Amino acid sequence: MIVKGRLTGLIVAACLQASPIHAGTETQAWVTPQRPLADEASSRSDQGDREANARVARMWFKAEWQIYASTFVTQDGRVVDNANGNVSHSEGQGYGLLLAALAGDSDRFDKIWRWTETHMMVRPDHLLSWRWDPQKGAITDTNNATDGDILVAWALAQAAQKFNRPDYRVTAAVIAGAIGANLIKNGDHGLILLPAAQGFSRDDQPDGPVVNLSYWVFPAFSTLKDLAPAYDWEALHANGLKLLNVGRFGPLRLPPDWLSLGGQTPAPAQKFPSQFGYNAIRIPLYLAWDSAPQARHALSGFVNLWRGPRSAGPYVIDVNSGSAEQILDGAGYRLALALARCVSLDSPIDEQVIKSRDPLYYPDTLRMLSLAAIQERLPQCF
Repeated sequence: MIVKGRLTGLIVAACLQASPIHAGTETQAWVTPQRPLADEASSRSDQGDREANARVARMWFKAEWQIYASTFVTQDGRVVDNANGNVSHSEGQGYGLLLAALAGDSDRFDKIWRWTETHMMVRPDHLLSWRWDPQKGAITDTNNATDGDILVAWALAQAAQKFNRPDYRVTAAVIAGAIGANLIKNGDHGLILLPAAQGFSRDDQPDGPVVNLSYWVFPAFSTLKDLAPAYDWEALHANGLKLLNVGRFGPLRLPPDWLSLGGQTPAPAQKFPSQFGYNAIRIPLYLAWDSAPQARHALSGFVNLWRGPRSAGPYVIDVNSGSAEQILDGAGYRLALALARCVSLDSPIDEQVIKSRDPLYYPDTLRMLSLAAIQERLPQCF
């Protein structure tokens, strides 16, 4: 439980702010933790503190959103990936829309959406083209990215409710239906979600289909079910968790960023690095954000990847050998894994991890998503 000193400090802060090594035991994973027993009387007495945590978490998230938006969102609503040539992609626009909606920022939401609709909603199938390059002033890859489509649909549905904009919900339903029609496929390993309309099917990959389990944005699935009920989102959600259980490898039992489903059993995809890396690091964040008990069970496999501010890592890890290949150097990666530990173990998140920001788009976006999950569903972690 957070002490008054930390609450006071965060309130004041929020008001003032508008070489390869073997991962070893340091990164052991997939060990089901024993949850500490709670004292019932103590839990009742802490109710007031939990409510205070929730209020401060909401205020902190909104203040941090303003800083994030002023850093990564242009005046016309383009979310900038400053580590990749300042490009914009559907994932980034989706994250920006979602964060703006959860922060209650209708003006920025509208700007981000107008830019996204104008520049990325150019495919005839109602999916978004995924990459826009400022050097070209145009889309440079018309293929979609399914996680971006999911994020945009989820965000539009959130904004429709928060801002009383039924037109947003209509568009969200169109995109969700397009995801269902084009990207949900039934195969030998059950219902799957293709990462894009082109490039990952059995015809496109020698060991296809190939999936990316971080594209299963688990907390969005209940919304997608409401938006496009003709598709079996519950089965897709359940099969994603099943694939996460069987698609883990090596001494640390970790899932790779890219998973082949072309054989009798899942395997790391042949044409991609066999790594738990920049994609898969999102999986524990989405699992922590999800409220399904099965997601919480799957989350336990990630709690020992990074053990706190005095521990090394987190790392990009070769899933076959368990070796750490490079550090995931950013506060957002640490916060996402600290959130997993909080949800699975009732382990408090270090204040410095909560307060640290990142200068680069991707880790700072994961930091903001973790703060969003905390203020929306997990205030006990603040």
